[in-house]
Amino acid sequence: MSGNGFAIVGGGLLGMTIAQSLAKAGRRVALFESAKTLGGLASAWQIDDVTWDRYYHVTLQSDQAVRSLLDELGLDREMCWRKTKTGFYHAGRLYPFSTAADFLRFPLLGPVEKLRLAATVLYASRFRDWRALESVSVQDWLTRLSGKAVFDKIWRPLLLAKLGEDYRSTSATFIWATIQRMYAARNSGMKEEFFGYLPGGYARMLCTYERSLRNLGVDLHLGSEVRLIQQNEKHELAVQLQSGSQLPFEQVVVTAPAPIVGRLCPQLNEHEKSCLDRVSYLGIICASALLQTALSGCYITNIVDESIPFTGVIEMSALVDPAQFGNRHLIYVPRYLRSDDSDFERSDDDLRREIIAALKRMYSFLTDEHILAVRISRSKYVFPRPTVGTHDFLPTRTSLPGLTLVNSAHIVNGTLNANETIRLAQKEAFRLNAHFN
Repeated sequence: MSGNGFAIVGGGLLGMTIAQSLAKAGRRVALFESAKTLGGLASAWQIDDVTWDRYYHVTLQSDQAVRSLLDELGLDREMCWRKTKTGFYHAGRLYPFSTAADFLRFPLLGPVEKLRLAATVLYASRFRDWRALESVSVQDWLTRLSGKAVFDKIWRPLLLAKLGEDYRSTSATFIWATIQRMYAARNSGMKEEFFGYLPGGYARMLCTYERSLRNLGVDLHLGSEVRLIQQNEKHELAVQLQSGSQLPFEQVVVTAPAPIVGRLCPQLNEHEKSCLDRVSYLGIICASALLQTALSGCYITNIVDESIPFTGVIEMSALVDPAQFGNRHLIYVPRYLRSDDSDFERSDDDLRREIIAALKRMYSFLTDEHILAVRISRSKYVFPRPTVGTHDFLPTRTSLPGLTLVNSAHIVNGTLNANETIRLAQKEAFRLNAHFN
């Protein structure tokens, strides 16, 4: 390959969508992915004889970027939509939290506290000046709106589950963006928000997407780990693979997490490296469990009990037809933690034992016979935490001619999900195409 065209480093949804947009505009594009399959955090795996998403994902009816992609791939008409239930687990009990009646009966809050909680969510759903929240901590903002009692009983346990003690330095944009997404459908005129899934899961979408990229002429390099990206003597950007081969390009787009970018691109200047170092990531340890029995019927069970060592329980079969799992039940048990947490080094067996024991405490009817399979997945760089006052410090264009950086840390007014990832990719591809027209 001659030194022209684009290289995309990273084959998750971000890299795939940039590659697609550039190829549709007539660009020569090569995409490099270290794994043998595309998808990144959206990729699938097998648990027992079921192939489904490695991490839990859901599509909202208002997720226009995802819906548009699915429509282009001929899949949106096959989406299945369902209204789901939510629960809270506290002090050994599960409380439903899906309807107005559930809210009124919710025992953890008094009447005034319930009013303040409802008012906070309503206010956040209508608030638009997100930049004003970047310099405000999520703790200060929620305490001011909801009161200390509501913060201590509801918000703090939820923030601890998602962010750990790092919630203290997280900006209010985090909770604002979360509420905004959940209210997007209502703000656009829908009376209720429904959750959706594609039969076959993301594995089916990714397989169709890969065929589309190949048909567009994208040169896919799967199982090709990039070791180094640097400018050569011809002022081209040389992409050096772990195998030792080097391929020259005029433009390279790196979609890897910020800590990895610094290692891949040693010719970045000191300011750029410092900006990359400032990005604070949370990782995830997530168990997928295949069960013979349903648990609660709640798609999401939020845990506000610090004795339980994970964030929540995602009962996928409360959303997805259990027939997709051979008439069994698939759950996810996630735990978010700092990327340098020592728990990442724990064995799968150790984590599996801890998770199963906690599930049995939560659901007293659950026995070993109900648990058919448990697999542990882990990723150190999942969620770039929006810290107070850090907007716009991470560059996309760099001092190295032709090198562009774009990753989930560039999502500044949304939550990390497939819809925001695709929107970011489309925005960056539009900029790149406009620059070269």
